[in-house]
Amino acid sequence: MPELGGGVTTPVRSGLRYAATSAQLDLDPVDAGAGLVRNADGQFVLFERHGEVSVAFGAAAEIVMDRRRIRFRAQGGWETVPTGDEPLQQVGELLAGCGIADWRAYGWFGFELSYLLHGRPELAGDATLAHLIVPAAEARLTPNIADLRALRIADLGTLCDEVNLLREEPVKQVRGDLADEMVDYDGYRRTVASAVADIRARRLQKVILSRVVPVPGGADLVSTYQAGRRGNTPARSFLLNLGDLRAAGFSPETVVEVRGDGTVTTQPLAGTRALSGAPREDAALCEELLNDPKEVFEHAVSVRGAQEELRAVCVDGSVLVEEFMSVSRRGSVQHLASRVTGQLAATRNRWHAMAGLFPAVTVSGLPKPQACEAIHRYENEPRDLYGGAVVVAGADGSLDAALVLRTVFQRGERTWLRVGAGVVEQSTPEREFEETREKLRSISRFLVAAEKQAPVGDAVVVP
Repeated sequence: MPELGGGVTTPVRSGLRYAATSAQLDLDPVDAGAGLVRNADGQFVLFERHGEVSVAFGAAAEIVMDRRRIRFRAQGGWETVPTGDEPLQQVGELLAGCGIADWRAYGWFGFELSYLLHGRPELAGDATLAHLIVPAAEARLTPNIADLRALRIADLGTLCDEVNLLREEPVKQVRGDLADEMVDYDGYRRTVASAVADIRARRLQKVILSRVVPVPGGADLVSTYQAGRRGNTPARSFLLNLGDLRAAGFSPETVVEVRGDGTVTTQPLAGTRALSGAPREDAALCEELLNDPKEVFEHAVSVRGAQEELRAVCVDGSVLVEEFMSVSRRGSVQHLASRVTGQLAATRNRWHAMAGLFPAVTVSGLPKPQACEAIHRYENEPRDLYGGAVVVAGADGSLDAALVLRTVFQRGERTWLRVGAGVVEQSTPEREFEETREKLRSISRFLVAAEKQAPVGDAVVVP
């Protein structure tokens, strides 16, 4: 598909509207979305939730944020404003003023945004912290139906033709489970031990520590997404190409969900055991998970943290734990899972909720500001998109933010995975390392080799 959006001639601020149509869809929505993006030129975001796959092509409006400035482009050139004390409110205001009726924005927030939100902007570095687009064309795919829209009639016709040409294609063969021998086990074990010592000294209550796993030779992200989606049961899934970053992931939980009526939800998952595929063994591991004091404590403090964060932005008395310590199966592991909901206060909006809950407590720790600072100190390199969120926001006030875990990342010729585990006072380095290996299999065993192999040496260094 040709890059969309470059030829919009009506000034965006005058009030653009999408032209829309529908087409019959004869493929599974995931495979159809993958087919549409496989040959896409330019930027795109694919986002799956509740059985619907949405695909955004091109940028009629675009926002790129770092710790010093926010750049915004609608029709015409880029405008720049300084990054203020409430950067997500700035993002919301820019989107609201984009001049496109019934807009939806797609994109991502990186983990290092947390340092802006928690008063340590100097720790954020110089990398991009957020990148969002309002698409020039969009497909929303459900079983049997493709709802299509575009700002130019020509682009709508092109997109409709692309949908009609979709055909089922076999998923490419996976490369086999990724070897983990390149990982510095001793280094990770020492880091976990240091974190446990800090927790026992009452500097922290919980912290999530991650490690990087290089993918020598690169990966075909679209085919990896298709294979991985067949083998995972995510809360959300995504595939994106924005700026210089590409990623495919299977999110186990949401950071925050906000409906247009102001209902806000967060879904903390913490506490982990492997899934073997053998029913009796998995049932025994589930029982062990539910009765393990360390895992139950790790989960309980995460739920308590989520409640406190929601109370700060919600109507008094509206915050409830609707679901507590159930078990969710997510690919190669099973987690303790809870759901906390509330009603946004009249003086608060979705971006206040996002700022309060970001980054997810299950990928940072408690207290959150101290845990984020500890992550900066313990880990060897920035997390970037890992531990951040892939988001979809609408003109109706809605927001859906998927936690970025179980994801393969690419930048240039480098491809890598990243995986972490929650450390509390009862943690042992050996068990936390094993937990990262269990989680890694949710993505590593579905990697499809890139057609053009990247040099092995280039894959070792993570940006």
